[in-house]
Amino acid sequence: MQTLQGKVGLVTGAARGIGRAIALRLAGAGAALAINYRDHDERARNVVREIEALGGHALAIQADLARVDQVRRLFEIALNHFGSLDIVVNNAAVARFEPLAEVSEQTFDQIFAVNVKGVFFAMQEAARRLNDGGRIINLSSGITVNGSAGGSVYGGSKGAVEEFTKAAAKELGARQITVNTVSAGFTETDMFYEAVAPANRAQAASLSPLGRVGQPDDIAEVVLFLAGEGGRWITGQHIRATGGAD
Repeated sequence: MQTLQGKVGLVTGAARGIGRAIALRLAGAGAALAINYRDHDERARNVVREIEALGGHALAIQADLARVDQVRRLFEIALNHFGSLDIVVNNAAVARFEPLAEVSEQTFDQIFAVNVKGVFFAMQEAARRLNDGGRIINLSSGITVNGSAGGSVYGGSKGAVEEFTKAAAKELGARQITVNTVSAGFTETDMFYEAVAPANRAQAASLSPLGRVGQPDDIAEVVLFLAGEGGRWITGQHIRATGGAD
């Protein structure tokens, strides 16, 4: 059984959806966790309570990842509280789908501020602060493979994250730090219901030969594997957790 006893992790955007599932899986394996959130204060505290009910230890930390000063404060608080850091999961993201001809500068800036700038500077803090042998796991999307109408900005932001991963893996390998990307396909979260029209949800399920959309736990299990000892020989990779959907 995968164990993370004695490890400390930080999961961004962990108040709900995939981030929450990842946090609960890592905690269930024994990791102490910093639970980052931006707006969902009560949900984040509920995640902490769920972890504590499992016998684990967690701390909710509010930070807007679009602001570099708050990214740095997030890591500072986590390190001051836990004393060290072994695992960073960059899950927080903003998704909005609009035709290319209609995307505003404000929408572009909002998506790139969180999905690109926020992830980059969180990786920078991880590079500076992670223990040797640590793990950086970035969440991307299946959209980067085939694209999606209306998804130019969101897809572009996730493509940047995948490039960050490849470069960081080469830079940090000498310290035995692995850096990987996990791309989720259609996954049943709040974001799924916001982005996919009701009429298209059955079609989303049909794209997988398994005949369903993913669940947050499906993605969390992949992250758990990469975070543990079993993932020690995997780095610089883009792992598609899409249920076989193209």
